[in-house]
Amino acid sequence: MSYREQERKPAAAAATKATILLVEDEAPIREMLGYALMKEGYEIKEAADAEQARASLAAGRPDLVLLDWMLPGMSGAEYARRLRGAPDTREIPIVMLTARGEEADKIRGLDAGADDYITKPFSTRELLARIRAVLRRARRDEAKSARVAVDGLALDPAAFRVAADGNSLVVSPKEFRLLRFFITHPERVYSRARLLDQVWGRNVYVEERTIDVHIRRLRKTLAPYGYDKYIQTVRGVGYRFSRRP
Repeated sequence: MSYREQERKPAAAAATKATILLVEDEAPIREMLGYALMKEGYEIKEAADAEQARASLAAGRPDLVLLDWMLPGMSGAEYARRLRGAPDTREIPIVMLTARGEEADKIRGLDAGADDYITKPFSTRELLARIRAVLRRARRDEAKSARVAVDGLALDPAAFRVAADGNSLVVSPKEFRLLRFFITHPERVYSRARLLDQVWGRNVYVEERTIDVHIRRLRKTLAPYGYDKYIQTVRGVGYRFSRRP
């Protein structure tokens, strides 16, 4: 009995809703992987080669491509390059499966655009863990690139643009990240040290007063539109972003 004909109760109960395009030319391996993924709650699409994969992608975008290196016709590595080169598919996470275990081969796979690389033979548990990790990273990246707005103040991370009441503003990269952190974490007070960790990153040694300089610049940029008042000083503690006075 094919795994498609079996009951899908485990999948229905699972929290995972991602769709995976499984590109593998060996039917027994495809069947085994499809069953394991289905049990985890993933929606599965299948392809035996790059041509079938293209047709599947044309019908709907998956959340991840599980791609075998050794495919008939176009190799998995070449297909990964094509996915990365096309605007509609360049952001889809790719996990590459291969029997090639040499370091040089792994580098080739990653350079081709794979987000992760797993060598055959592998355990199903390891594969599932790697898929979960790649999907988590992809979702975090997607969240970071989402447009955010408060009243008429809007940030578009994908285009690196800030607008106030429809007017474009010029800010530095650090000021952009600082403003985005404020907008996505409103009504909470953050110390200078915490803001440095969030915006500059840990283990970066800069003076805490650097935050004050960037806050002053942000306020000056936002002042013509009245949004400077949203960045509030909490004496002796730090700063918060709030629409309330």
